Amino acid sequence: MTVLPLDPVQALERMMLIRAYEETLIDLHGRGRAAGTCTSVGQEAPAVGVVSALTADDLILTNHRSAGHLLARGADPGRMLAEVMGKRDGYCGGKSGSLHISAKEFGVVLTSTIVGGELALATGVGLSRRMLDKSGIVACFFGDGAATEGRFQESLNLAAVWKLPILYVCENNQWQAFVHRKETMLADGIVGQAAALGVETAVVDGNDPLAVFDAASAAIDAIRRTGKPFLLEAMTYRLRGHFEPDDQGYVDKAELARWRDRDPILGLRARLEREGRLTAEAEAAMEARVRAAMEAATAFADASPYPGVEVLTTDVYA
Repeated sequence: MTVLPLDPVQALERMMLIRAYEETLIDLHGRGRAAGTCTSVGQEAPAVGVVSALTADDLILTNHRSAGHLLARGADPGRMLAEVMGKRDGYCGGKSGSLHISAKEFGVVLTSTIVGGELALATGVGLSRRMLDKSGIVACFFGDGAATEGRFQESLNLAAVWKLPILYVCENNQWQAFVHRKETMLADGIVGQAAALGVETAVVDGNDPLAVFDAASAAIDAIRRTGKPFLLEAMTYRLRGHFEPDDQGYVDKAELARWRDRDPILGLRARLEREGRLTAEAEAAMEARVRAAMEAATAFADASPYPGVEVLTTDVYA
């Protein structure tokens, strides 16, 4: 299946939708209408860049900052909001909240709130791809915090030994909950750990969706050609706190300001304006579409009923 080049204007609108979705969720939480959540504000570029390089046959395992991956894959923001609000029409019937959404119709196998939990399962999913002779690869998203877990080494080592078709995507956002990356690792990134296990790696500017798309496309081509895993590290930054609400009192203000200046949405918008590819009228229309989409999503979630007691024990293993 051929993947089309990523259109930068479409990439901008997708990132704007992801940002608007999470800002809507933050607002709903502030008004007591939704539970708190871990947002990916500032990390929209890796989601759009990587997911746009996947085909429909590929599978995704992701972590607690999953909204961007789901929306980039084509998930309905209305059903996502309904899920977070515990409503019947959510992707998991209102049972998962924001931290465990799966949408199998889009190949999103799971969202794990356990740090590194998706790493532990990616090898099994990758092994099933190989044993069943399936063409699709497995894309596993995780953060730099998960890379300090033992299961990171275990997962990559098995994937390398067994030659599993897994794209490991580390969204290195510099923060591990309330602890800065520099407090937990001496290296600037994690690719050295993967390379030592025989896994091919690449590092990319995680605030540039076009660069991420190109790097992900090259990595995916390598996986399809060799059947071996690949680790892509996207260097980005978490612009909001670990979990809403969070005043980010532990964050160095100068560092935060520097990364705010590198906001991926502002950066791509400015680039398109310089190149004459985004007019004021087109930008206004884009903003209107995103705003309308979120208004419709909120209305859908509000109108969705809560699940009845009769489904309390469905969708459980024991």
